[in-house]
Amino acid sequence: MSAKYTIGLDYGTDSVRSLIVNTETGEEIASAVFNYPRWEKGMYCDASQNQFRQHPKDYLEGLEYTIIEALKQSPKGVAENIVGISVDTTGSTPIAVDEKGVPLSITSGFEENPNAMFVLWKDHTGVQEADEINQLAKKWDVDFTKFEGGIYSSEWFWAKLLHVIREDIGVFRAAYSWVEHCDWIPALLTGNTNPKILKRSRCAAGHKAMWHEAFEGLPSEEFLVALDPMLAGLKERLFKETYTCDVAAGKLSPKWAGKLGLSTEVVIGVGAFDAHLGAVGAEIEPYYLSKVMGTSTCDMLIAPMEEVGDKLVNGICGQVDGSIVPGMMGLEAGQSAFGDIYAWFKKVLDWPLENILAESELVDEQTKQKLIAETSDNIIKKLSEEAAKIPIEESGIVALDWMNGRRTPDANQNLKGAIAGLNLGSDAPRIFRALVEATAFGSKAINDRFISEGVRIDGVIALGGVAKKSPFVMQIVADVLNMPIKVARSEQACALGSAMAAAVAAGVYSSTSEAQKKMGGGIETEYLPIPENVEKYKPLYEKYKKFGKFIENDY
Repeated sequence: MSAKYTIGLDYGTDSVRSLIVNTETGEEIASAVFNYPRWEKGMYCDASQNQFRQHPKDYLEGLEYTIIEALKQSPKGVAENIVGISVDTTGSTPIAVDEKGVPLSITSGFEENPNAMFVLWKDHTGVQEADEINQLAKKWDVDFTKFEGGIYSSEWFWAKLLHVIREDIGVFRAAYSWVEHCDWIPALLTGNTNPKILKRSRCAAGHKAMWHEAFEGLPSEEFLVALDPMLAGLKERLFKETYTCDVAAGKLSPKWAGKLGLSTEVVIGVGAFDAHLGAVGAEIEPYYLSKVMGTSTCDMLIAPMEEVGDKLVNGICGQVDGSIVPGMMGLEAGQSAFGDIYAWFKKVLDWPLENILAESELVDEQTKQKLIAETSDNIIKKLSEEAAKIPIEESGIVALDWMNGRRTPDANQNLKGAIAGLNLGSDAPRIFRALVEATAFGSKAINDRFISEGVRIDGVIALGGVAKKSPFVMQIVADVLNMPIKVARSEQACALGSAMAAAVAAGVYSSTSEAQKKMGGGIETEYLPIPENVEKYKPLYEKYKKFGKFIENDY
């Protein structure tokens, strides 16, 4: 019998990746990556306003290129034996669509309008709208935020769409409905983009759109209209039912089968968010925190439904039945910036390269560009080496990891980052070390919230770029958390998780746990806390919390 293969399609912040996996052995057969060209140019974004938008054409071009390229790299016979494709994306990343489910930005008149683009997960233009949702929810007879940690965020569905329609009357009039990125790609592949009947992800709806079975779906029409009359009637054009990632959204349409060179028998799974399927790919198990460590962090934890019961964890990004592993309660938390903070500091240090050396007449243009590239590429590496030599308590610097607001615990996107304790001896490595420690302290604040709310954490599994590339950061996080951290072997855990979900949706396996056992890549390395460092970090963590309270309450 021929081997069967699935494709995991992983849409990240900067690029999309397709991964072809052998469902029997878990062997990663081939992969291809496509960087979003419009995003790379900074189109439709304004960082000063926290506006981050992406054009659907970036997604479409990447979809076609990566699957075709991965198939080209595969041995003969693989394409004929692809049985399923599943998709993970960033989120909440919604877009306004017309009655046929076509994004407005690929319809006439909206091609260059940022408000007609996908509103990326890290877009925080809806801070005011999130505040209004929270204020109304606390006065309403039903608190529609209670399964989302009790605080609604500007990173999520309703705040984003409300901000856009208030800002842009043209989009408001043309938008029939709104669709999450993780729902649109499967709908596109199956040829069923009708926003009223396409299958919506429970992961996206439950964590970001205040959907819950206890509410019989989305928040009530009365609540939405009280929030803003502009929302009148929209609920009827959205959805009531949601689906977990083990469910088939349909089969590959003839149009896309022809484009990709695949069979129309290929099953397309219901989509989910990248961090959730990344946790699946990293072989998450009950009470283990799966930590996606990249530009931001997304922390996933699963627990048996009967053990969670009616327990509500305050201040996280929600708890949803089946949002990670079907049949288990999925709990989500995370930091709005992690690697992005290191990238910000690097950009600060890059300034003289880009603005002084770039204009120098002392060297020729080619040498100049090589110097700039070499220096810029090595800044983080050299900072890490030098920061590692600095004793833990020496610098006296303490920082807050809120450069992009705070996701959890207790979402507040109005917050800003801060650094205290600077003196004339505070050089770049010392400041960098304080920033790394701040991101570790932010991670500990999340762990502490789960534990204080009665949800234990038995271990940590890490995945993502920072986890794979920075032993310096990982050791500090292990020391601050005082927990061993296992790093998943797969370089592409999110795509692997999608490939696992596709195997279940296609009927190769009967459950997610069975797919994980067969297709998992195991653990690459483990970071153990150093006892003397653990003790040294305890008072620094208390300083971090005290500094945070001052900034939040008094500044």
